Amino acid sequence: MLSSAIGRMNLFLHGIEDFEIVNGDTLANPAFTENGKLRQFDMIVANPPYSVSQWNRAAFESDKYGRNILGVPPQSRADYAFFQHILVSMKPKTGRCAILFPHGVLFRSEEREMREKLVRSDWVDCVIGLGPNLFYNSPMEACIVICRTEKPDTHKNHVLFINALNEVTRQNAQSYLEPHHIERISKAYRAYKTEEGFAKKVSIRDIEKNDFSLNIPLYVQIKTNESVTDTRTIQECFNDWKESSQKMRKCYSELSELLKEGV
Repeated sequence: MLSSAIGRMNLFLHGIEDFEIVNGDTLANPAFTENGKLRQFDMIVANPPYSVSQWNRAAFESDKYGRNILGVPPQSRADYAFFQHILVSMKPKTGRCAILFPHGVLFRSEEREMREKLVRSDWVDCVIGLGPNLFYNSPMEACIVICRTEKPDTHKNHVLFINALNEVTRQNAQSYLEPHHIERISKAYRAYKTEEGFAKKVSIRDIEKNDFSLNIPLYVQIKTNESVTDTRTIQECFNDWKESSQKMRKCYSELSELLKEGV
């Protein structure tokens, strides 16, 4: 409910009025269906819930929508269930997706067989590693996985890895991707070629040599940027956390009021 309300708010704030948002359980009862099949889209941007353990794994084994194309994820982590839902929701020729994930999906051993099928399918176009503290009230690092059902010839049988760990500006208790960070990342993706210390175009054959791990540091090594090293004292960390928590409570309170008003 909260996520769908935030989605509506974001669209309104960006001046978008023609949209459809549904609140529900994507794995158990997907909302966007047509003639008993998942609706398919040209472009999907997603931020699935991370490592969900309370989900119906048994039902996914014989999923009526055919979303287990890579296999059945472990009960403890439904990440690849959401991943496969997105893959099946892409149009066969024009489908693209960009998914925000925890780094574990790139290398966890229990998902290794599914990851091998994914890599061999040649759907993975690019893996982007982001810097820490970019997400509200969370210090975690995340990655963006870009997939395409039909790659350009120059991308086929390869994956581009971008290590954007240092592309971040820290200010007060938050970190940000500034326009020049975003431009550097997007420029590297558009070029789709190796850039020393930042991006590397890797063949599927070379990924196979690494046992189908997509762990970014295996392919792109960078020096840690001292400017993003957290040098705060314990008291400063506490003060930043307190400030961030107060902002979160204020935002939640404002959101609750909007929900009461029926936004």
